Amino acid sequence: MKKNSVLAWSVVVALGGFLFGFDTAVISGAEKSIQQYWNLSVFEHGLTISIALIGTVIGSLLGSRPSDRFGRKNTLYFVAIAYLLSSLGTAMADNWSIFMVFRFLGGLGVGASSVTAPIYISEISPADRRGRLVGLFQFNVVLGILISYLSNYLISQGGETSWRWMLGVQAVPSLIFLILIRFIPESPRWLILKKGAYDKALEILRIINPLNCNQELEAIKQSDKLGGSTKNSESLFSGQYTKPVVLAVLFAFFNQVSGINAIIYYAPRIFEMAGLGAHSSLLSTVGIGLINFAFTLLALNFIDKVGRRALMLIGSVGLIVSLFLVAFTFYTETFSGMAIPIYIMVFIAFFAFSQGAVIWVFISEIFPNQVRAKGQTLGSSTHWVMAALIAFCFPYLAETLGGAVTFCFFGTMMVLQLVFAWRFMPETKGRSLENMENNIILH
Repeated sequence: MKKNSVLAWSVVVALGGFLFGFDTAVISGAEKSIQQYWNLSVFEHGLTISIALIGTVIGSLLGSRPSDRFGRKNTLYFVAIAYLLSSLGTAMADNWSIFMVFRFLGGLGVGASSVTAPIYISEISPADRRGRLVGLFQFNVVLGILISYLSNYLISQGGETSWRWMLGVQAVPSLIFLILIRFIPESPRWLILKKGAYDKALEILRIINPLNCNQELEAIKQSDKLGGSTKNSESLFSGQYTKPVVLAVLFAFFNQVSGINAIIYYAPRIFEMAGLGAHSSLLSTVGIGLINFAFTLLALNFIDKVGRRALMLIGSVGLIVSLFLVAFTFYTETFSGMAIPIYIMVFIAFFAFSQGAVIWVFISEIFPNQVRAKGQTLGSSTHWVMAALIAFCFPYLAETLGGAVTFCFFGTMMVLQLVFAWRFMPETKGRSLENMENNIILH
């Protein structure tokens, strides 16, 4: 029963990931109708699509402040409210400016969610199941994207106002998320480090780890003494945290220079560049969503068994091969039926099995208790800034340099990622957060 309690808490918080994925992808089904409804110019249309991403960057940059000051649980309340208001506000907006405000608010929720949810799950998870439980967040992101595509397809038959229903339906899971947060406890590590609430923290630790809860309490208190501060003034860039800072920034950087967001956002365009018709391109895009979902689920079954580093090594090799095959096909212009869609789907499979599943787990593990929220903010904001840059630059690069050079660049970056995973990435499987702190910071 105790074991199931931790799983239940993790599932509730991972709903933030579901809303993250749903909110990010749902606009794809509504964007053309929105452009026509308000007669938007090309610039206004682009801003309408990207405003949520701007909110996401800001939300991820500011995410550590409420998480450290008000607690992980209270910050999740804000995330749920942001999603709920965003879905209702965009669905009922009677002018473009109001619509933009609510889309921006949804972006703030996505950014804050990408910081707070992985931190919370990592802090309440037993060491031997932490990878799988934190991985539930990414699994729900992918599930949210898939469900939003299905929802858009079903609702699109509803006529001229169907775009409002596409956006408004998110209010249902948002409300469920808001209600369920009430039934999860606060992070015991936050209670100890920020509030000194040892008795309350011990009650929660007793549910998480009944056999060694007292020892774990002492280990967290000891890590607090070693850190030298329980206040929010603890600096992430004081020098002693250089190693986890570099690891988080490089990990988030490589995540995006793989080309994943370019492929997710522009898959139909890529397939049309390869000679497929519009209908075949859309059908192939659905295949991408299904493969992303399936291999993320597969990765969750291996992440605590073989480890984070092993998944990254396997995935990097697969990413290199698939990206260079795409580049070679563009270079030789030997487009034969489904060659490029197949290579892209192989890429998605290896990405979901490695980077996609590992990123939020790894970054949430490598920072000490005192600066975990700030470290997660650094990794998350690096991820989102790079996502915005790649998404913005890809159409220009593809048009001016061509598919061969563009995908060759992505492949070369994955060669560097392989070197990073092989030579510099530590294995975090099965270690307590406090034990990992000693290994990463002190060595």
